[in-house]
Amino acid sequence: MCVACTTVRKPKIDLTETEIQSGFAALLAKAAGSIQGSAFFSVPANQPPWFDTGLELKAGEQVSIFATGQAILSRDLSLWFHPDMQLWYRIGETGQIFRGTRNSHTFTARETGRLFFGSYFPGEWSTRTGAVAVGTDAYRTMEGSLGVQVIRWYADPLASLKQLLGRGDVGGLLASEVDRLEHAVQPPRGWEYLWFLGPSEIYSVGEVAPSKRASIACHTHRDAAILHKDVSVPLTKDTRLRWSWKVDALPCDKPENMLENHDYVSIAVEFDNGQDLTFFWSSQLPVDAGFRCPIPTWTARETHVVARSGAGDLGRWCDDERPLHSYYERFIGTIGKPDELHDPLVVSPPHEGRARLAHRQHHVQAEGRAMRVRRHRTHIG
Repeated sequence: MCVACTTVRKPKIDLTETEIQSGFAALLAKAAGSIQGSAFFSVPANQPPWFDTGLELKAGEQVSIFATGQAILSRDLSLWFHPDMQLWYRIGETGQIFRGTRNSHTFTARETGRLFFGSYFPGEWSTRTGAVAVGTDAYRTMEGSLGVQVIRWYADPLASLKQLLGRGDVGGLLASEVDRLEHAVQPPRGWEYLWFLGPSEIYSVGEVAPSKRASIACHTHRDAAILHKDVSVPLTKDTRLRWSWKVDALPCDKPENMLENHDYVSIAVEFDNGQDLTFFWSSQLPVDAGFRCPIPTWTARETHVVARSGAGDLGRWCDDERPLHSYYERFIGTIGKPDELHDPLVVSPPHEGRARLAHRQHHVQAEGRAMRVRRHRTHIG
């Protein structure tokens, strides 16, 4: 399978807060005249969003941020989150929230205002300005912290980063950010990431499949994303979802219906009542086994169904098909009224598991006509 890899494939960077703070202090001392300012912060994982940095940014100002650390939900279950998914940003009290795709991110301030940091999990955003859907009590049991280095530039960030990199690096963070800026991994044209999970480097344009159709490649490690595009199809007893996929590696070798093992790749459909049917490839659960999502913020809306199981078909293209109406009745039942298929989805994981796959030829057929499916979700939990 063809994956659009970057020159430095999203490196694993695990520095201590002391290492990143002292490393940047020494490096920036050599370049004092080329930066507008810098500051270091430690963001506690048990503090609900938002953390006030006290830094006032001006619209158009260019900033780079480098981070390390973990937000730990459970040490026993090895459930922790790294800055590439956990650290979000907001400028001002009512600014739009955003984040990067690595432990580093460079951006231009869209408005003037105070810079805030948000430690995401175990919460979930309910608004694009950073309200938390689950309330703030859920954060009390979190452990760990994120160490965050902020650099404010006088000149072009990429040129400045390259110049600074010529004087040294801090655990590969500068090299990674230069690579990200020069070799951005873009999702396939017409697809977008789900806003409240944020962007990723998981998806890219894949190889040409045997049918000569284009495919979507997925390469994930220690992260998660949902890639989607809306379709609108009436849900009748004849409505069927058809897709082809080639999975080279599964992210988990344990039952995915447990929270600590909830690493998977899938294609899903979302109905207009908010319910999801997520068809995934399991490492060992039997085909057509179904269960509610073990992630608390998704339990009420997402149902997982095993489409394929085991390693026997890994590495080759497989065609699958499911009747959506009967599967909705079987696995979701009377939870809401599924008047219309709103959009299908593809999903992927923030544990240490790795997954590689490609999707092609997604179709929904209803009332004798076929429509290309336009939404994927890949969640590796």
